[in-house]
Amino acid sequence: MRRLVVEFTKMEGAGNDFIVVDNRFYHFTPAELRDLALRYAPRRTGIGADGLLALETPDRPGADFRMRYLNADGSVGTMCGNGARCLARYARSVGMESEPLVFDTDAGRYEAGVPTDDDADVRLTLPPHRDFGRREVLPVDGVGEEACFVWTGTEHLVVFVETVDAAPVSTAGPALRRDAALGPAGANVNFVEVTGRQRLRVRTFEKGVEAETLACGTGATASAVVARLAGRVDAGPVQVEMPGGRLTVEIVGDPECPERMVLSGPARSVFRGTFEW
Repeated sequence: MRRLVVEFTKMEGAGNDFIVVDNRFYHFTPAELRDLALRYAPRRTGIGADGLLALETPDRPGADFRMRYLNADGSVGTMCGNGARCLARYARSVGMESEPLVFDTDAGRYEAGVPTDDDADVRLTLPPHRDFGRREVLPVDGVGEEACFVWTGTEHLVVFVETVDAAPVSTAGPALRRDAALGPAGANVNFVEVTGRQRLRVRTFEKGVEAETLACGTGATASAVVARLAGRVDAGPVQVEMPGGRLTVEIVGDPECPERMVLSGPARSVFRGTFEW
């Protein structure tokens, strides 16, 4: 039986990397997309990525496309900030001309401003955060202060530490990520060092990847939100340094119930290729 040859694009945003497929053409089912992520996301036996992004036909009026995201372990990711910026740039490259681009995700509707300059940052407008402080758990072995929960498209814990370089991401991250207080969904875990009144350094242990990633867009946003609400940073754009690069988070309006939040950062194509299915 002849196998299907599938075209893909490898993309990355601040080191958070993705396999991107145009599912308007292939019509992979959710189960097939899960299998694709499991087969091709592994770094030693596959293409290598933190997750798989599928560009799909919108299923609601007013949107240019629908984003579907699968983590490297095949689980559904409701939202991925770096992935969303990458998929918006990909959508522009395949002919979508709206400005901003409007798209739906499992976490709701988003907008992205995509400059014609491929080296310029993509600006992603996010809906307001929710559930701030609803669940609190204690860090493992006195890693830092009490962890604070917030939802910024997916579940996050934010833990402030003295120095992020010394944070035990690989040991405390898995334990906090699965803390019983969080329920079955768990949460991504962000270890945050405040380095200035508008500057943070962040390392993130991501569920679904089950490891530290070079960057996490919703994690950068969660870290900035919690830091702002805790009075650790001032109003205005917050620069978030992650191992893979810098992201910028803007919280417009009252930080407890903002008018909008904007995540800005790089999104670029790395290479294109094909695989068989």
